[in-house]
Amino acid sequence: MGRDVIIACDFVNAAQTFEFLDKFTDVKPFVKIGMELFYAEGPSIVREIKARGHKIFLDLKLHDIPNTVGKAMKVLSALDVDMINVHAAGTSGMMKAAIDGLTREDGRRALLIAVTQLTSTDEETMKNEILIEKPLADAVMSYASNAKNSGLDGVVCSPLEAGKVHEHCGAVFLTVTPGVRFADGDKGDQKRVTTPAQAKEIGSDYIVVGRPITQAADPVAAYKRCIAEFVD
Repeated sequence: MGRDVIIACDFVNAAQTFEFLDKFTDVKPFVKIGMELFYAEGPSIVREIKARGHKIFLDLKLHDIPNTVGKAMKVLSALDVDMINVHAAGTSGMMKAAIDGLTREDGRRALLIAVTQLTSTDEETMKNEILIEKPLADAVMSYASNAKNSGLDGVVCSPLEAGKVHEHCGAVFLTVTPGVRFADGDKGDQKRVTTPAQAKEIGSDYIVVGRPITQAADPVAAYKRCIAEFVD
């Protein structure tokens, strides 16, 4: 499976989303639909974007008891997205239930990945607020191992951790990495970031890029810059 750039469509409604996507006339980028847009527009926004020919990462980060997550995934499986996620902190039982719910009768399912630690979390926050005393890198590797052993396809992690995840879990275990900014761009609220070129060098399989593309003066040019730096 080759590398790809996923655009985070973090817009407040369908109108803004389609105004943005209409700019891409010669390419259909892989897009991420997160909580804000999904909660505003519901499943219809997923169906519409899918019908336009885009691959979709549905970023809802499910985290609940296994029974609830399994049932929710069964509902979401009907949307035919290409990638979906849960929180690895939900434990192995929850992740296995997610796979069971997501898998259709014919055996097909979307890629299922798990969030390790959010890129807005640093070691100080993890220790003082989440009360995890282990080093951040150790916690991420533990979550990644649990996800792999539960049958998931990969994890969401910082690009800074992608190489280590591959060393720990194997080359085919996917790393999906937000926290990517251009070298001449603003970090925003992300604390653990890299450039697209650095993410490629470290070993990310997918990078998720939002504001550097969606708020660019020329979003299509910014997207193509990401492709040139990360994929080509």
